[in-house]
Amino acid sequence: GGTPFKKRSTMATMLAFSIQNPGDEGKVISLPKPQPEPNFALIKILRAGVCNTDLEILQGYMGFTGVLGHEFVGIVEELNVPQNTIDSDANSTLNVIDLYDKWLGKRVCGDINVGCGDCGVCLNEHNRDACCAKFSRNHCPNRTVLGILNRNGTMAEYITLPITNLHLVPEGMSDEVAVFCEPLAAACRIPEQGLVNYGYGADGQNLQPPDRVAVYLRPPDRVAILGDGKLGLMIAEVLGREHARRNPVASPAPILFGKHAHKLGLVEGSGVERRFVSECIDATAFNGVSKDHAGKYDVVVDATGSPAGLTISSGLCRPMGTLVLKSTCAAGKEFNAAPFVIDELRVVGSRCGPIDTALELLNLDAADVASPTPTPNQETDRNGASGPVSDEREPIQPLRVEKYITQTFPLSEAADAIRCAALKSTMKVQIICSE
Repeated sequence: GGTPFKKRSTMATMLAFSIQNPGDEGKVISLPKPQPEPNFALIKILRAGVCNTDLEILQGYMGFTGVLGHEFVGIVEELNVPQNTIDSDANSTLNVIDLYDKWLGKRVCGDINVGCGDCGVCLNEHNRDACCAKFSRNHCPNRTVLGILNRNGTMAEYITLPITNLHLVPEGMSDEVAVFCEPLAAACRIPEQGLVNYGYGADGQNLQPPDRVAVYLRPPDRVAILGDGKLGLMIAEVLGREHARRNPVASPAPILFGKHAHKLGLVEGSGVERRFVSECIDATAFNGVSKDHAGKYDVVVDATGSPAGLTISSGLCRPMGTLVLKSTCAAGKEFNAAPFVIDELRVVGSRCGPIDTALELLNLDAADVASPTPTPNQETDRNGASGPVSDEREPIQPLRVEKYITQTFPLSEAADAIRCAALKSTMKVQIICSE
C-alpha cells in the first residue's frame, strides 16, 4: 500500500473534455477521478493549453479516444509511494520524507511521455542517452502519452503522472506562463538534439562566449524556419536566442518565413530575422523556391503543420543539409521523395524536449538574457574571404509568452475553446481547469 503522506480529495468524479470515438468533436463529461498508481502523483490541473496536435487528434490523428490535452500546469495533491520503497534497501538514496516535501502541494509541469520502466529503452541499455539526446525519455516502445496515446490528458480537473516526470514551476511564475513550458520544450528539442552547428574554431571546439575567435574551420549554420504558427514562433524564440548565446560573431541570424505580419512581429527581440514566405516562393522554379533562397540554408525547420510545407522546406535546404520536421498532420498527401534523394538531405524528426530547459528560459529576466555585443570581428566567410564584420543584431529581450494568449475559457466551455483555437486568427488558447 501507499504511505499516509497524502492530501486526499473527497471528490469522486471530475469534469473532462473527452473524445468518445476517433475523429469525434469531443465534449465535456463527468469521469471518475483518477487514482495514482505506485510511484505516481495525482495532479490537480490549474490550466491546460490547446495546440495544433489537439486539433489534429480531433480530426482522427493517432486514433485517440479519451481526455484530450498535454500542456498543463497543476498542483500535486497526492503521492503514492509504496511502503516497500520506504522499508527496503537501506542504501537507497531516496529519502521519502524529502520526496513529499519536494512535491506535495507544489506547482508542477511534466514530461508527457510515460515509459513502461522495464524495457531496454527505459533502462538506458547500451547507454543510448549519451549519444541520442535523451533517447529513453521519448522513445519507450510501450509508452503512453498524455492526451495522445492511451493515456487521458490534461483538459480535466485531475491527471496522474509518474513522479519522475514532474518538474517544479519556479516561484513567481504565473500559471499562464508555466503552461507554455511544453510547447517551448518542443522547440528546445532542436538544440538538445544538436541539429544546428554554431561554428568551430581552430581547436575544433564549438565556440562559446566570451570567446572571440573569429576564424572558422566550419562556419555557423544558416538556419531557416518555415511557418509562423504557434510552434513555429516558439522555435523562432528559442533558435534566435540560442544563436545569440552561442555565436561570438555577427554570423547571419536564423530567418523565420511566415505569412502574417502581426505574427512575425511577435518574435521581435528574439534574435531572428523575419521575412514573408512569398519572398522565397517562385512557382516557375522546378522546386518552387526562388533562386535567392533555393539551397541556401544548412538547416531548415518545417513547422508549417502542412504536408505541402515539405516541398518548400526541401527547396530551401542545401544539398546534404538538414531538414527538421516538427509538424504532425492528420491529412495525407502524395509524397515525392526525389528531392530528398537527389540532394541527399538529412531528414530528422524532432518531438518532445526538455521541460526543465523551457522553464529556465521562461524564468529569465533582462539581466540574464545574452545579447550580442556590437563588436567588429575578423571573420572568414563561406567563400574564404576575410574582413571586419560589424555585429548589428538587435538586443535580445526576455521571453514574454503572455503576448501569445488569445483567449482563456473555463473547462465547462472547452468545446468553445477548441473552436476558438481552430481559427486562423487565434494564437494560443488556454483552459482554466481549477481555480
